Amino acid sequence: MKSVTFRQLRVFTEVAKHLSFSRAAEALHLTPPAVTMQVKELESQVELPLFERQGRQVQLTMAGEYFLVYAKRLLSTLKDAENVMNRFKRVETGVLTIGMISTAGYFLPQILARFRDEHEGVEVRLDVTRDLNKLIDKLHSNEIDLAVMGRPPKEYALRSEPFAGHPMVFVCPPGHPLLGVGHPPLDALVHHPIVARELGSEVRHTLDAYLREHRLAPRIAMEIPSNETVKASVMAGLGIGFMSLHAVAAEVRSGQLHVVEFEGTPIIRTWNLVHQASKVLSPAAEAFRYMMLEHGEDLLAAQCKRPNPLTDGLDAALTSSPAAAP
Repeated sequence: MKSVTFRQLRVFTEVAKHLSFSRAAEALHLTPPAVTMQVKELESQVELPLFERQGRQVQLTMAGEYFLVYAKRLLSTLKDAENVMNRFKRVETGVLTIGMISTAGYFLPQILARFRDEHEGVEVRLDVTRDLNKLIDKLHSNEIDLAVMGRPPKEYALRSEPFAGHPMVFVCPPGHPLLGVGHPPLDALVHHPIVARELGSEVRHTLDAYLREHRLAPRIAMEIPSNETVKASVMAGLGIGFMSLHAVAAEVRSGQLHVVEFEGTPIIRTWNLVHQASKVLSPAAEAFRYMMLEHGEDLLAAQCKRPNPLTDGLDAALTSSPAAAP
């Protein structure tokens, strides 16, 4: 395999990612025949088939699955080497890939747009997922440079730096009985169905921890892997929602949803910027990290705050400092 090239490895991993030669060609800005040729040359070097082709269906062979592990490792090492050399040259060009949990989509694209305007030589890409474990896997495989998420699990070798508060609240539609109580007692939760995010999401993890802490077992009426569908379900009267306040800020301000002020809410967590502990960041990634740590909270506050005397409490919760979070 002495003649295997990094170009062939990049093409191979892209086909493995999409399980499609045509989609890999689009992603790499190549023609499908060029992608096919690169894979055939690689298979010739390896002397084993890496893909099984049945019409338009493409699957990795067992040899291909094993080879993919090493291909990703080689490409990751090459990217680290490139980052180190760029740090010596202090070059801010190339591609910066930011991974994020889907809830961060309510504020991160606008911040990235500002970063791109200030660093015109950097091409910025977003990789969005609802699954925290998948996001962490992409950090470890070097598919993304940095990730925006809540606090990552402690068992992973990751560097996590908080940059802003992340409040989570219970919400209900206008006219809900709980709104006439002021600060309703906690045990009132058990009398109302809850519309919750799916298991595995950070918001659901926070909800479950809150319920365990207060020894409550309300009925989870629905588990939905979409913030927008949770909001629509709550507005339709299907239950009380528990969500990131960033995700419902617009609906609360417009009066479509109301925050239910149970004891101990809002629950303040933190937004964190995360990367591999051993990773050497590129100059572009380091510039984005600096912007988020130094100005992320102010940028988030500027996006979320709207002059409205009826929502001062909402603005205060949205801009809570991460230093006060547990």
